[in-house]
Amino acid sequence: MGSQSAPPKGNQDDYKLKDTKPVLGERWPHGGQRGGTGWIYTERATSTYDLVEQMFYLYVRVEKAKDLPPNQVTGSVDPYVEVKVGNYKGKTRHFEKKTNPEWKQVFAFSKDKIQSSVVEVYVRDKEMVARDDYIGKVVFDMHEVPTRVPPDSPLAPQWYRLEGRRGEPKVRGEVMLAVWMGTQADEAFPEAWHSDSASVHGEGVYTIRSKVYVNPKLWYVRVNVIEAQDIEPQDKSQPPQAFVKVQVGQQVLKTKLSPTKTPNPMWNEDLVFVAAEPFEEQLVITVENKSTPAKDEVVGRLSLPLNKFEVRLDHRPVHSRWFNLERFGFGVLEGDKRHELKFSSRIHLRVCLEGAYHVLDESTMYISDTRPTARQLWKQPIGILEVGILSAQGLQPMKTNDGKSSTDAYCVAKYGQKWVRTRTITESFNPKWNEQYTWEVYDPCTVITLGVFDNCHLGGGSSKNDSRIGKVRIRLSTLEMDRIYTNSYPLLVLSPKGLKKMGEVQLAIRFTCLSLAHIIYLYGHPLLPKMHYLHPFTVNQLDGLRFRPRHPPHMDTKLSWAEAAHPDELDEEFDTFPTTKAQDVVKMRYDRLRSVAGRIQTVVGDIATQGERLQALLSWRDPRATSLFVFFCLIAAVALYITPFKMVAAVAGVFWLRHPKFRSKLPSLPSNFFKRLPSRADSML
Repeated sequence: MGSQSAPPKGNQDDYKLKDTKPVLGERWPHGGQRGGTGWIYTERATSTYDLVEQMFYLYVRVEKAKDLPPNQVTGSVDPYVEVKVGNYKGKTRHFEKKTNPEWKQVFAFSKDKIQSSVVEVYVRDKEMVARDDYIGKVVFDMHEVPTRVPPDSPLAPQWYRLEGRRGEPKVRGEVMLAVWMGTQADEAFPEAWHSDSASVHGEGVYTIRSKVYVNPKLWYVRVNVIEAQDIEPQDKSQPPQAFVKVQVGQQVLKTKLSPTKTPNPMWNEDLVFVAAEPFEEQLVITVENKSTPAKDEVVGRLSLPLNKFEVRLDHRPVHSRWFNLERFGFGVLEGDKRHELKFSSRIHLRVCLEGAYHVLDESTMYISDTRPTARQLWKQPIGILEVGILSAQGLQPMKTNDGKSSTDAYCVAKYGQKWVRTRTITESFNPKWNEQYTWEVYDPCTVITLGVFDNCHLGGGSSKNDSRIGKVRIRLSTLEMDRIYTNSYPLLVLSPKGLKKMGEVQLAIRFTCLSLAHIIYLYGHPLLPKMHYLHPFTVNQLDGLRFRPRHPPHMDTKLSWAEAAHPDELDEEFDTFPTTKAQDVVKMRYDRLRSVAGRIQTVVGDIATQGERLQALLSWRDPRATSLFVFFCLIAAVALYITPFKMVAAVAGVFWLRHPKFRSKLPSLPSNFFKRLPSRADSML
């Protein structure tokens, strides 16, 4: 399948969203369909797996063994268990010289692929050279295996006497087992060995399991470097011109040089870092002296743990503190010399952990979480998001091993602080996961991102990182409440050769509302916490008062930026056409032009985004937002009809021309509402 810059018209439909009709919900052999008549009394199924297609598995739990007979030659036993169902075999790890081993391992065999009427559980003795010795076995008839129906308690394991090769009971040796038929909703499913990945052994088993991750909580660390005292350079004949370098992990920021050469410099600069709990990194303060234009010398150092600083939940001032600096060169190896110093340089700092801000670790165009860092400031959730990751179709080969192309695919979904990862389906271009996950929703104007990846640890791949096959973004505000969406999303990748379809992923999504009043309340409030607007991190502050020129118009050098023009810019301005400059100079100017064009493209994109939001408002893309807008227009029309125009103009004029101290730094309600409308930015590649 070749990739072209302009795909043929016949393939345009392959790039569109498709409706699907999967058979969702749980179906049991003797209980009908869960969610139908007789099981529940509402339209909403109580099952936690009602957004996926049900998949039956045969589960075998191997707990432990006891009183195993030793080998007659070695006098000991290195036991392990092999579970065999048809052509599929799963093995536990082996123990050395242990007659009472404990494995506590679960094996899951897909019912669709079982071609045997019995389940055989073998206990064997591991041999390093010869063939493994047979200790005993237990055989189960497939028709007698019980079915576990949630929410029943897990099936309790039982002791079984080992049998010989011909079925005769052994004198010694018992194994504790539990065998049952269940679905992917079983608690044992995530940690079980799966027959779908029977070719994976050793440490590779841990890389294919489904997992749930929680992002470490991120904090803004604000370091206000105020001043320092008694800075002593190595060359005492020259006063120091100092600056401060602050480091948190791999993040390094510096203050400006002290404007004057003095042993008591002042900076009063704010430096902001990002740190993650549990704060294993140190805050390292280094004071350096600009001894020569090409040389900086360290004159003092300080290392502080982050967990000793206070947490700020509002804009209240934080107490500043003086810290003594450790003289550079008198470290651990020369600790005794530290006491010979009669005085120490010190630095004045104001450090706090900002809990009222949201750490912007993703673009606001498709942000998935807007809560502040401090849990004390979190509101109650307004809804529940449920996603069923069903399957993928037509995935492209991602690696080649021994001349055979393959793909070992898994899916990752990220929303808020919670990441989920499905199990890996090995060597399949049409994997079926059928796993369901749930998130709490705190803001409807957020986006969930799902990506399909190829597992690089399997199949002899040469890459050190998992390759991305494609991704999908879904904005929650465009979803109707309590409706199940079942669609097939194309996985598109933009390559140098053009747009390429890597396959499709089938999803089932439902957004359930817990508080409609809270959702309406959020539409009039800013997307980010209010501290982002009351005390933003940006240093540029806009003056809200109007400025009227007092002089007639004249040639303004600041308007054309002529007084600050770089010599190269002037040289480019007076260059001839075509150019007479060297190739390197032309290339540098071309790159600069591309940079400017990129910024212009960003501005044009922002303007287009506003138009898309207006179109979304008029086309009911966000049904809740458009309903609020129509209701507001109705109320406004009635109010304007019964209120004289002079009174409306007077009230509007007083409001817009009010004194700045009566104005809030928070964005206005119409601005908040408009910025929450969906755009097409999250649909771009």
